[in-house]
Amino acid sequence: MLETVHLYHTNDLHSHFENWPSIVQFLKTKKAYHAEQQEQMILLDIGDHADRFHPITEATKGKANVHLLNHLQYDAVTIGNNEGITFSHDDLDMLYEDAQFPVILSNLYTELGERPKWVVPYHILTLHNGTKIALLGVTVFYEKFYELLGWKVKDPFQSLTETIHQVKDQVDIIVLMSHLGISDDEIIANEFPDIDVIIGGHTHHVLPEGKEINQTLIAGAGKYGRYIGHISLTIDTEEKKIMTHKASVYPMDHEKEVCEETVQWLQQTSLASDQILSEVVGTSRENLSLDWFQDSTFPKLLVQAIKEWCDGEVAMVNSGIILEPLQKGPVTRKDLHRICPHPINPCKVFLKGDVLKEVIVQSRDENMEQLKLKGLGFRGKVMGRMVFDGIDVRMKVLQDGKEHVTDIFINGEKIQADRIYAVATIDMFTLGPLYPEIGYAEKKIFYMPELLRDLLAWKLGKKSTKL
Repeated sequence: MLETVHLYHTNDLHSHFENWPSIVQFLKTKKAYHAEQQEQMILLDIGDHADRFHPITEATKGKANVHLLNHLQYDAVTIGNNEGITFSHDDLDMLYEDAQFPVILSNLYTELGERPKWVVPYHILTLHNGTKIALLGVTVFYEKFYELLGWKVKDPFQSLTETIHQVKDQVDIIVLMSHLGISDDEIIANEFPDIDVIIGGHTHHVLPEGKEINQTLIAGAGKYGRYIGHISLTIDTEEKKIMTHKASVYPMDHEKEVCEETVQWLQQTSLASDQILSEVVGTSRENLSLDWFQDSTFPKLLVQAIKEWCDGEVAMVNSGIILEPLQKGPVTRKDLHRICPHPINPCKVFLKGDVLKEVIVQSRDENMEQLKLKGLGFRGKVMGRMVFDGIDVRMKVLQDGKEHVTDIFINGEKIQADRIYAVATIDMFTLGPLYPEIGYAEKKIFYMPELLRDLLAWKLGKKSTKL
């Protein structure tokens, strides 16, 4: 006898709640339909549901996200890097205390090598027909960042090997919730034949019909709740094995029906969040201006704060990190969250003078300044001009009609090619392709869990106490 089980999945919502009322209505309708058809439905989230760019997530420390997952009766979730490394240790440790679903994650441990109390390495679901499905979960291997927050994250491939060994003789089907990215998901499909389905996130890939590698189905549903993923598994109930599998995605921007209860809850929670974030954290003694492509006072204040916080010889940050100017007077958490919403931390990198010179020249390239960046924690619109503290960049218009860097001075002295400089900056520059020279630096010091807006609060609070 053949029966079909339906897996629906969300991933990388990043607290884009604008689509959530449509998602709720859609999934409630699907639940009712499958119940009427006497088909089982499993609902999963693959991580990065919570993102501190949104005031609701910021104010509630992610608890509002968990409430929304509870309300839809998710069967299980795993975590992404936004849950794992943008919340403080204590906030992550308490994030799921009211969760009504298992948090499945086999590669996260405490500093003592124990699993956190809110985590299970796997979860076994027994279907009505007796078929047993193991749900596994792994998250991306950002070892250093987790370590600085008081966690240990294990290599996900090693963790999978151990977990599969534990469960494969107990179950008929293995489903992996992977917040590793599409490249790792494809490797897993090749190297772990015991896994039947991989539902992925992190790289925001959309696989409209899934992708099959070695009889393993890989699925992914993009980002921001623009799609809901759906996987149907046709199971032989006697042999308890998958006969056919099929993946698809449903675009949410076509959904006209919304859950009004969810709309009202989000509106009420938004108002409550505004109240929480109305706390005054400092005072601006002057109007702080912002220009993404010319000198302005607000980015200069931020680069000074980064230099002081990280105890750097010099500092650098892109103007696009600041989204709005700041008016003179009291400054609230809401102000700083709106102005600097990114889950980005300060850091210090040690660079030789010739490498630092290359970075500075690259930063002053017009294409870099105009870059409309997506990802790497950046929640702004454009990179903007690099702002420095302790670095004086001399530029001149040459025959091509463009400005070029002609001289660089470090704290008043011409940059020395072989000297090592302690450069205070932001962790975004250590990730990805923006500035490979910074990413390759042998020595880096990351400052966590403080985000850039925390440094602004510290700087403005510090300045106001001197009045």
